[in-house]
Amino acid sequence: MKVGVTGGCGFIGTYVCEELAQRGHEPVAFDRQRRVSAPPWEVMLGDVRDATAMVELAAHCDAVVHLAAVLGTQETIGNPRPAAEINIFGGLNFLEAVAQYDLPGVYICVGNHTMNNSYSITKTTIERFVRMYNAERATRVSSVRVVNAYGPRQLAAAPFGSSKVRKITPAVVCRALSGMPVELYGGGYQVSDMVWVGDVARALVSALETVATGQVVDVVEVGPTRSATIRELAEIAIGLAVDRGFDPVPIVDLPMRPGEDPKTPVRADAETLRGIGIDPASLRDLSDGLAETVDWFIKTEGEHWTAPNGLRRAG
Repeated sequence: MKVGVTGGCGFIGTYVCEELAQRGHEPVAFDRQRRVSAPPWEVMLGDVRDATAMVELAAHCDAVVHLAAVLGTQETIGNPRPAAEINIFGGLNFLEAVAQYDLPGVYICVGNHTMNNSYSITKTTIERFVRMYNAERATRVSSVRVVNAYGPRQLAAAPFGSSKVRKITPAVVCRALSGMPVELYGGGYQVSDMVWVGDVARALVSALETVATGQVVDVVEVGPTRSATIRELAEIAIGLAVDRGFDPVPIVDLPMRPGEDPKTPVRADAETLRGIGIDPASLRDLSDGLAETVDWFIKTEGEHWTAPNGLRRAG
């Protein structure tokens, strides 16, 4: 299949394009900017808010995976309009486009779908629209709920990188490698499942292939079989850095950030993966995935991210 991937030049999007290509499909990355100079697949520049551009994408593809969104939990609370415009209207443009050409589709949604922040609200709105379109417009779209994805190539926020959204894994790893205290909202005691980005891509493509056969799975949740707290993740990452010759760093507790409820765990029902042919036990272990992630951040310091005072090795 020739598969359009909105947000195809982003963190998850590039992994999805790679997974599609490995399975013999032809990815078309649809994005507002070309972030890689010469990707080995077609890139179509466009904005998901542009209904005509989305229809054009669908007209030239056999299926669409919709990933493009405004991210950020606390970052979108101060001004929810961009999240509403891109996540809701962009999502509707995706649904209208696949409906017009009767294409199979996959929509990525969020693991913290019950929380009241702009990101969760807007993403979950389209999840509900997917159900309506499938029931009333005969579309073939599956929703894939993803918990916190992590892995190499994830952008870091200031003071380490250019991202405007603080993601937990880059924040922890960059601080551990820079000799800076690791800051955790709510002390990191809240349960928030993490999932290897390659497993996210595998699930999204498997869901698409399942939908293409005519089997629409209502919701697939992508996450580990064993939950962990954010603090556990931080402790593992710090330990991995120490094993690689870096100074140990302390953990500093910060107040819980707006838009999140520390008493509400973010978990995935990994058994739903069986509906798209994936054994939950095949998902990558957190310690193993973090080890590769830490190694990648060490290797790419000065290129992908910057340690404010250089890498802080022990001794």
